[in-house]
Amino acid sequence: MPTYEYECLSCKHKFEVLQSIKARPVSKCPQCSKKVRKLISSTAGFIFKGPGFYATDYRKTDSPSKKTGVASCPKAQEGCTGCSGK
Repeated sequence: MPTYEYECLSCKHKFEVLQSIKARPVSKCPQCSKKVRKLISSTAGFIFKGPGFYATDYRKTDSPSKKTGVASCPKAQEGCTGCSGK
């Protein structure tokens, strides 16, 4: 459910309400019972980052060998160049 921001036209009290999209907008201030207006929210519900949808905080990180460019073969760390052809 989205959070909506409101501001009282009389006392300038700002408040947030968690309500369904289908719910009727709040019309009265909880402090003074006067008329309120809905504000355009400055916060985002979610943010997409990176080249695709899968790029989230829960994505598995790359193995250290991919990050550093070291071959994944255990013998490569000992100086063997047989697999890489160098």
